Amino acid sequence: MIDILKEKVLSGGQISREEAVALSMNRGEQALYKAAGELRDKMAGRKFDTCSIINARSGRCSENCKWCAQSVLFKTNIEEYELVDEKVCLETARLNDAYGVDKFSFVTSGRALSDQNIERLCEYARKIGENSALHLCASMGLLNKAQLQKLVDAGVRRYHCNLETSPGYFSSLCTTHTMEEKIRTIRAAQEVGMEVCSGGIIGMGESMEDRIDLAMTLRELKIKSIPINILNPIPGTPLEGTAALGDDEILTTIAVFRFIHPDAYLRFAGGRSLIAHIETEAIQAGINAAIVGDLLTTVGSKVLEDMEKVKKMGFSV
Repeated sequence: MIDILKEKVLSGGQISREEAVALSMNRGEQALYKAAGELRDKMAGRKFDTCSIINARSGRCSENCKWCAQSVLFKTNIEEYELVDEKVCLETARLNDAYGVDKFSFVTSGRALSDQNIERLCEYARKIGENSALHLCASMGLLNKAQLQKLVDAGVRRYHCNLETSPGYFSSLCTTHTMEEKIRTIRAAQEVGMEVCSGGIIGMGESMEDRIDLAMTLRELKIKSIPINILNPIPGTPLEGTAALGDDEILTTIAVFRFIHPDAYLRFAGGRSLIAHIETEAIQAGINAAIVGDLLTTVGSKVLEDMEKVKKMGFSV
């Protein structure tokens, strides 16, 4: 079955939800991981995409997302500030440009960034654009079309808005906004000409079928950059005691995502430190992108080490 579905995808077809579920039954099967890697190589190539993020607004978020350290409802003792200092932001961008990172994203906490703060970060974006080769991205919550257009006018070309999980499971994790609102933001970003980056977090108590439903929803939205976060249970959040996923389940999820999204960038994101021992296997199973450097409220990976690792595996960066 694995080879049959691989050939179906290679010939331009799409696997169904039922076929994806059947594939997911092959947990721990090296044949599945190998086939997913072959799909990646033939349909997306051997280019490894890198991006870096800056925590441009930290904490004070009104939303109740159970996985997140930035909600005002949870006691997580993170650093809080209204907006990152301009000099810090520009220097961080300069360093990432010097390292050869391709994309640089402003990431802010909160349901939606205020118009005043959008204007300030647009000023930062213009200065970065004038002084670097970085492609600029933003993740600023549930913005409307007019706000997104301001970002485009300032040189921001990609918008990030994670769906996080399946449509059927989302309300179990967050009740202060809906997946429909997220999809509305994604469509608005696409309408103003932005590329969209959207993925989710696995390991929040969802089923494999939920992950497949997430992947299918992303396919419907024609998303080509998909972060796959592994839950890092943060003390003080409702998910702090969540049991870790097994290695085979993580690798199988990545491989099935690759079958559903053969030509997309599947991106290492949050929780990488939890799977450092299987990073090579995850790349072989279909990963071809990563957030490098530090993440939002947890430590990320070292940029140059990431670059060297994937080059040794035969990727261009």
